Amino acid sequence: MNRLEVYKSHFLSPALSNFRSSKIALKGAANTNVDDRKNLMKELERLGVKDVEVEAPPMGYEEHFRTLLTPEAVIFLADLCRTFDRDVHQLHQRRLIRKVQLDQTGALPDFHPDSASIRQADWKVKPVPRRLQCRHVDLGDVSPSNTEHFVKALRSTAQGIQTDFDDGHCPTWSNQLLGWYNVYLSVHNLLPDVPCIEKAPVLMLRPRAWNMVEHSILVAGQEVPGPLVDFGLLMFHVGQRLFKMESGPYFYLSKVEGFLEARLWDKIFTWTEQKLGLPHGSIKACVLIENILATFEMEEILYELRDHSAGLNCGIWDYSASFVNKFGHRKDFVLPDRSKYVNMDRHFLKSYMDLLIQICHKRGCHATGGMSALLLPDDWVARQQVIERAASSKLKEIHAGVDGFMVYDVGLVKVMQELFKRFAPGVNQNGVKRMDVKVTAGDLLRMPAGGVTEEGLLHNISVGVLFIEAWLRGKGHFYYKGCVEDSATAEISRSQVWQWIKHQAYIEGTTVKVTRHLVQEAIGKLVQQTMLSPHFDFNSEPSRHRLLAAAEIFEEIVTKRDFPAFVTTYLYESRTFLNAHSYHVKRHV
Repeated sequence: MNRLEVYKSHFLSPALSNFRSSKIALKGAANTNVDDRKNLMKELERLGVKDVEVEAPPMGYEEHFRTLLTPEAVIFLADLCRTFDRDVHQLHQRRLIRKVQLDQTGALPDFHPDSASIRQADWKVKPVPRRLQCRHVDLGDVSPSNTEHFVKALRSTAQGIQTDFDDGHCPTWSNQLLGWYNVYLSVHNLLPDVPCIEKAPVLMLRPRAWNMVEHSILVAGQEVPGPLVDFGLLMFHVGQRLFKMESGPYFYLSKVEGFLEARLWDKIFTWTEQKLGLPHGSIKACVLIENILATFEMEEILYELRDHSAGLNCGIWDYSASFVNKFGHRKDFVLPDRSKYVNMDRHFLKSYMDLLIQICHKRGCHATGGMSALLLPDDWVARQQVIERAASSKLKEIHAGVDGFMVYDVGLVKVMQELFKRFAPGVNQNGVKRMDVKVTAGDLLRMPAGGVTEEGLLHNISVGVLFIEAWLRGKGHFYYKGCVEDSATAEISRSQVWQWIKHQAYIEGTTVKVTRHLVQEAIGKLVQQTMLSPHFDFNSEPSRHRLLAAAEIFEEIVTKRDFPAFVTTYLYESRTFLNAHSYHVKRHV
């Protein structure tokens, strides 16, 4: 029996059986509000819409449901999903085919010769509206389902808010309804003690990525794509008002893997503008380049979105994890300990950021950097040290030519804005053309030197397990060791552990190999330390059960023969996750 199993048998007392029974009882207790769903379905049927199913609202979310899921909104959403169903299916097929081709041939990506004419031609993206001209500091990972944090962001002096339904958000049905509803309230100036939408920071709405579906809405017998639900409902309810107030509609697009996916988004934008009576080009979107394949198609991505583009964004952890996703079975692409050897100064990441800046400024659009995840402590001395650390890192990006970046902590907004005032005082750095940059495919694919450390292994395991635990309680992020951790850091954490096990990497300076048994031992130790730590609250048996379940899921993910493409997809389809949240909703027709 391994250590994790010992802890499991020790901590899972008979009381947990009562917990499971109570969950079953809760399913029945919560089934008091199916009338809203029945009324919606009856009205849809009266209007001739018979291929749509929508789950009932969880208790306490009836008003959210009635406000958002009106018959008109659902009809618009269903029409959007039917129109682009085939395109979305083809997108997923292309991703699978490309992965198989890379695996079978051992080929590496390169700049497409077929699209060289686009890269060589003289063209610009359409200028952005007034409120997007200065993008200095956005608040990142702001899940609108976290009402307190969302309101705090709206009261800040940030240029924008990454209103996040993706990396920092957990898409339970209640979180989706609350997040959409809070956006609705903010745009219609219904949140108390919050500036009106034209004076608040710009909402940069971030729908889920293409790997996610929405379990609670079906069209034509299929769960609908998560990004279409988020985009469609938000556009239907707030798109026209945002445009009227000169405050949107603006978006971040996650995990785009190439120009054909950008072309699909452009088609969706154009279709939506026509349906809602908005001028062509009203919708603007900043594409997050979070995948190594997309890096070779950045100019083509901008070209496809040239009427709708708000530039490109570069990050670090999702992007680094994409190397494991696409080439993880190859020994040449083993990433060293991210805590010690992977940062934006490394050649492959610096080349990626420099190229992104050069391309964006060549094409007349914004190039923005990633998010500082640092949290400001209460202690004044420690606080100044964190501020200096964050400022030092972001100043490098300003000197490189970025037009803006993100921070998580609201307390860092003014500090970063002062950096721009001092070192890049204009509204943007479009004049920084970076003609010195000469990036080749080899530069983008050069892995950093370095090894695996015991501390790095334990940190990755901790982040991965605790992220899964957060998801099981309906949270998309958590705080750990002075940083906010979200799905991006969970992605790189579990990716590295999977890769180190597969290639039996050695702990540097030792003869110890990273094996499944070693990882199991480390997971067991983490579970024990976390349950006993005063920094965490795992005193109740349900919470202990949740942590153990998270540990089991993490072990399962990192020891699979085939690498799961996205940790969030894996979790969202997990029976453990579904069971953890199913008692909120009555699941019957």
